[in-house]
Amino acid sequence: MSAPAWADTSAVVVDLGFGDAGKGVTVDLLCARRRYGAVVRANGGAQAAHNVVAPDGRHHTFSQFGAGTLAPDGPVPTHLSRLMVVDPLALAAEGAHLASLSVPDPFGLVTVDERALIATPWHQEANRIRERARGGGRHGSCGMGVGEAMAYALARPGDAPTAGDCRTPAVLRRKLHRLADHLDALRRELGDGSRTSPDVEDCVAAYGGFARRVRIVDESYLPGLLARAPVVFEGAQGVLLDEWHGFHPHTTWSTTTTANPLALLAEAGRPGDARRIGVVRAYTTRHGAGPFPTEDPSLAGLLPEPHNGTHPWQGAFRVGHLDLAAHRYALAATGGVDSLVVTHADSAAAAGGRLRRCTGYTDRAGRPLVPVPGDAPAPSHPLHPAPGPLDARADAHLRRQAALADALAAARPVLADGPTPPEEIADALGTPLEAVFSGPTRDDARITAPA
Repeated sequence: MSAPAWADTSAVVVDLGFGDAGKGVTVDLLCARRRYGAVVRANGGAQAAHNVVAPDGRHHTFSQFGAGTLAPDGPVPTHLSRLMVVDPLALAAEGAHLASLSVPDPFGLVTVDERALIATPWHQEANRIRERARGGGRHGSCGMGVGEAMAYALARPGDAPTAGDCRTPAVLRRKLHRLADHLDALRRELGDGSRTSPDVEDCVAAYGGFARRVRIVDESYLPGLLARAPVVFEGAQGVLLDEWHGFHPHTTWSTTTTANPLALLAEAGRPGDARRIGVVRAYTTRHGAGPFPTEDPSLAGLLPEPHNGTHPWQGAFRVGHLDLAAHRYALAATGGVDSLVVTHADSAAAAGGRLRRCTGYTDRAGRPLVPVPGDAPAPSHPLHPAPGPLDARADAHLRRQAALADALAAARPVLADGPTPPEEIADALGTPLEAVFSGPTRDDARITAPA
């Protein structure tokens, strides 16, 4: 495979939809084309699910390990940055599966910023209690406790456990006991009768094992890494689920645009030293609740999804026609990208001519509806309602996004006949085409390196 023109520049991979567009296979392809110093996670947590199928048939769903771990010239290391919510227990399970795929010493590949929050079983249970309390108005959470960890850290920053705390049992023990008290109070507040609760000492021991197996580093590590070699920033979720630009409340507690990687580069004295790669499917999907103007359930049987399905907390995996209007919104929200990767280009044949494309929306009265991103008040700093108060500006912005969600839920898509070839998708989005996937592996990619 030929190297891209900007081979000495870091790459930022961002999903221009609701997630599941193919960030994992894109990172896998990038790491096959050149050797990067690391794959860096800069948002989200263990709720990510990036499926990679290697040409030899090995399959792994990447959650916290970077999707360059199965690169053909050997695993690319993973760095979990300070903007990641780390789940040590889920990382242990993921590492065990990678070891079963003949990845040598998976945990030796991982560095973790000591400032990164950790998601614990108490966060997970609190997350699920809140979702149960919403009844039919569930937000579509993955139930992994990532948002709860963020919310708890905002409300009680001194009590929020971090990766660095895993090296100090006394500090971690105190914080976990306070988390247990918080969970009990939440149960009483919401009238939840569940009593599932982990043992603090068991978790202290498990997290101590995590601290011994991975390398926990300080704030100097990432700048030093970037000075030695370019990296791939592997985004989680999609721009349309962004904490500020997504359609509230069906969003993630995470900045899913390119803002976090660009902030980390700027902190390291390398502002803008990256090419931004947007990823879209040749049709549109959404996993879980929320507005989806181009949804067409009849496509689901024609476009099988081997690695996605109905999730007990997130909900159904939904399928619809290519939504160019939504992707334009995402591009505006993230400030544009430098190139485009289109996945599932073989879907048109599989759908038997049923796929169409959405060029815009109309409202209930038949008038054009053009969603425009608002002025987000605080990138990289989630302030979703509950728990904790919102400042006036943040509250007004989220109300705006909720109104936009209502409008999109009632919107009618303007559909044009026929599937859209990848080159036409790139033209419609005004972005050079870098690669097209017509199958699940890196060998199924056609490369078109942008100038």
